[in-house]
Order: sequence, then C-alpha cells, then structure tokens
Amino acid sequence: MSTALVTGATAGIGAAFARALAGRGHDLVLVARDVARLESAAEQLRTHDVEVDVLSADLADHDGCARVEWRCGEGVDILVNNAGLGTKGAFHETPREQEEHLLRLNVRAPMRLTHAALPPMVARGDGAIVNVSSVAGFAPGIRAATYSASKAWLTNFSESLHLQYEGTGVHVLALCPGFTRTEFHSRAQMDASGIPDRLWLDADDVVRTALADLDRGRSMSIPGAQYKVIVQATRVIPSGAQRAIVRRLQSRFPGRTP
Repeated sequence: MSTALVTGATAGIGAAFARALAGRGHDLVLVARDVARLESAAEQLRTHDVEVDVLSADLADHDGCARVEWRCGEGVDILVNNAGLGTKGAFHETPREQEEHLLRLNVRAPMRLTHAALPPMVARGDGAIVNVSSVAGFAPGIRAATYSASKAWLTNFSESLHLQYEGTGVHVLALCPGFTRTEFHSRAQMDASGIPDRLWLDADDVVRTALADLDRGRSMSIPGAQYKVIVQATRVIPSGAQRAIVRRLQSRFPGRTP
C-alpha cells in the first residue's frame, strides 16, 4: 500500500487531495496545526479502508517543519505541498514578520519537504510530488507582492525539478489554480464578495484535474478553461500591457488574490 503525505490537509484543496487519494487506496499522513480538525478528518477518511496518521505541525516553525521533514525522509510515495497563506494590504503596511512568515510557509516548507522526500523516491525509482502554487505567480500582484512572488518561485521550482528528475520515475507537478472556494480568503481577511461566479473553482474539481495531469506526466496543471486562457495570455502579452491589465483588475477587485 502506498502512502501520501498532504500538508494543510484539513480544509480546502488539501482536504480534497486527502479525499481523492484515500479514494484511490493510498494510506495517508495528514499534516496541519489543529489537532482536533486532524483527528476529525482522519476519522472520516478511514471509512475508505485506508490507514490514516496525523501529524500536528506548524510548517512555518523550524521545529514543526523538521518533524514533517523527518517523516518525508522515512519515505512517502506521494507528497502534496499544499499548506500556504496570503496577506492583504500594501507591502509597506504589512508587518515584516508577517511577510517572512508567508515565505517560511509558502517557500521554505515545500523546499525542505521536497528535499527530504526525494532521496527515497529516487532510490526506488518511483514517486510523485505536487506543489500547490497559483495563477497569481504568472503576473505581478499589486496588493500581494510577496504572495505572487512566492507562487512564481514555487511554480518555477516545480517545473525545474520536473525536468531534473525526468526519466527517474519521480514526477513533480505544479498545480496552479485560480480562485477556489476554500478558507483561504477568509483566513487572510480578504473580501471575496465581488469576484464573479465564473472565476470560482471547486476544490474537488481542482484536485481531479491535478491528479489527471499527474497521471499524464505533465509538469503543470491549470484547472479551469478560464484560467488556461489567462495563463496563456500572460505568455504572449507584453509586460507593459500585463501591468495595465493587473491595475485595471485590481481596481475592480481590490485586495483579492487567487
């Protein structure tokens, strides 16, 4: 029986990954901070007749991240780096500590867990890593500079590893969703009320697309036709025009980040 470790596993995209992977018959290691929510999620997932372990850890904390690193180093078949957060407000108005906390969770944690998980995967010639990034990484973010930059890093990191480990049996995928109905925006205290319905994605649909793209050996997964068009446009539109579009969107949807 193969084992999947999912971070941020008690809500949103992380919880959807846990459900989908349990449905595929994978044993699970669920990682999050809230012990009560972890135990509740584990109890529900065990109905799939799989083993579910829980690991309470704050991945932005050095010791918490180290505990999960150790578990990854013991060997997992699938690693889903889903835990992440965003901030709101202008960069100079956001406390430096808050920006650094974001980087520890969005950048340092997936780098460290991936580094720990890869050696056993490479040794046995099999494994998969999914890094949950965002379409926000494809364009500058007026009110989410550090968040957008962290997701740009994660996407590039994932695609680079996909190329580096091609042919080893280890597959690395960058999952880049847009606005998805999760707890993300409420936790960041972002007002998402004005976002058109057509831009919202469902977390279970996002995960189905991601796993299908992982099965196909792709390096990137962009769920939703609307977001495929948006990302493709960022590849051909000149940077000056991109900035003008971002300014216009920001004036319509202030403080909102996918």
